[in-house]
Amino acid sequence: MAVSTPILGIAVLIYLMVIFYLGWLGYKQTKSTEDFMVAGRKVNPLVLAVSYGATFISTSAIVGFGGYAGAFGMGVLWLVFMNIFVGIFLAFVLFGKRTRRLGVNLGAVTFPELIGRRFQSRFIQGFSGILITVFMPLYAGSVLIGGARFMETALNIDYNSAVLILAVIVAAYVITGGLIAVMYTDALQGALMFVGMGILLVLTYIKLGGVVESHQALTNMAHLVPANLAAVGHTGWTSMPVFGSPTWWTLVSTIILGVGVGVLAQPQLAVRFMTVKDTRSLNRAVLSGGPFILMMAGVAYVVGALSNVHFLATRGVISLDAAGGNIDKIIPEYISSAMPDYFVIFFLLTLLAAAMSTLSSQFHTMGTAIGHDLYREFLMKGKIGKTVTVTKLGIAVTIVMSVVLAYILPFSVIARATAIFFGLCAAAFLPMYTGALFWKRMTKEGAIASLLIGTFTSLFWLTFVHAKEASALGISKMLFGVDTILTGTWTVVDPILIATPLAFLTAIIVSLMTVPSPQEHIDLCFKNSAINEMHSNTVEL
Repeated sequence: MAVSTPILGIAVLIYLMVIFYLGWLGYKQTKSTEDFMVAGRKVNPLVLAVSYGATFISTSAIVGFGGYAGAFGMGVLWLVFMNIFVGIFLAFVLFGKRTRRLGVNLGAVTFPELIGRRFQSRFIQGFSGILITVFMPLYAGSVLIGGARFMETALNIDYNSAVLILAVIVAAYVITGGLIAVMYTDALQGALMFVGMGILLVLTYIKLGGVVESHQALTNMAHLVPANLAAVGHTGWTSMPVFGSPTWWTLVSTIILGVGVGVLAQPQLAVRFMTVKDTRSLNRAVLSGGPFILMMAGVAYVVGALSNVHFLATRGVISLDAAGGNIDKIIPEYISSAMPDYFVIFFLLTLLAAAMSTLSSQFHTMGTAIGHDLYREFLMKGKIGKTVTVTKLGIAVTIVMSVVLAYILPFSVIARATAIFFGLCAAAFLPMYTGALFWKRMTKEGAIASLLIGTFTSLFWLTFVHAKEASALGISKMLFGVDTILTGTWTVVDPILIATPLAFLTAIIVSLMTVPSPQEHIDLCFKNSAINEMHSNTVEL
């Protein structure tokens, strides 16, 4: 079923008018580099919580991971627990407060700059900026795919055109309004997403005959698991895969741990901790952030799995077959076929909000990585120059990179591409980020060593060992004549389980073997200051 009505046009027009108005407000309030980079450090805690959640939960979660649940079941709900406990509670209460304090003490306005100034290393800042520039487009491309696939399925819009439409709309307000515009629009989009997912859950249970009935029907479908999926550990849509099977390893190491732990070191999320005026705002944000993530991610995964009940009743097939074997089409196909027309229109706005809120943050982060971290601090050695101009050009470049990836990435890639980026961030950034906040003895050499070991171990494992990526890339086959240089269980173990512990160990050993930072610098980093007006980076635009 394709929806094409005047109501759709009016709804989208009103939505875009409000978005551009909020973007214009952000533009009017953006007077300095600090405004553009960290929203002037005066964001309301509720806006922070919703913006953080809306950035975290994108079409990757709703379409990608919801589709994964449709194919492999509700075991992915463990990721919701990780999202809330690690991504909200630990992130805000432990990491958030120290990140904000360190950012204020050092006058940092980006995540790479925060780490670079803590360890007095422009190399760390520049290398981190390069990593973000090169690999975040993979994540952004997957978010674009999620929004475009729904527009393609529900509205009968050409996929390639849908990708361009999303990218152009987001670019318009991110390039002009900076992080203030991003967080204002995120707050509206997050509220829309919350309502949309709530309605989707209610309508799904009504459609399938009730909560108990629908879940029992899904449990009774276990015998319909295709033979090829059963052979790799799939046991049904309401049970975990066989312990130690390829499906179990993918679910636990790549999806649950890769995303659940990787969220702590996401540059576009960490920078939000530096946008509030005090640490009390972070405490208040936790109360809003937890329920938001529960509603967004939890509903997507439950509905994704339950879509099997609908497709069995209406078409006699499971969700994966109904979507033509493409996991990324399960949620769009379910919404367009099971939901009433009016909700398809509303859910389009929900997915637009999910895609735009995450993309805007990604584009802003990639742009600042190019303009501020790579250009100003690493190449120009701290000279102010035309930082904001280069940043805006950087945003445009990374948008193009993301659009190209959205065109060329294969089917069923959203969840995997997201997990790859989250896992890479965990390996590269999390050890030195943790040390920067909690261990005064960690040295510049230890931070650099952990950054390099985490990055290149993760990339090596993806290229030569992890079967999904290694087989697709073909580099191992070309060099060694085999798809993977290791065999057996190793080929399904995600890089995060290898690279991240190795990077932590490297950071500890190298730090203990090298000279600590000067005491006066450590005192500056860790002082408990109430200063909110450090504007060492502030220049007029």
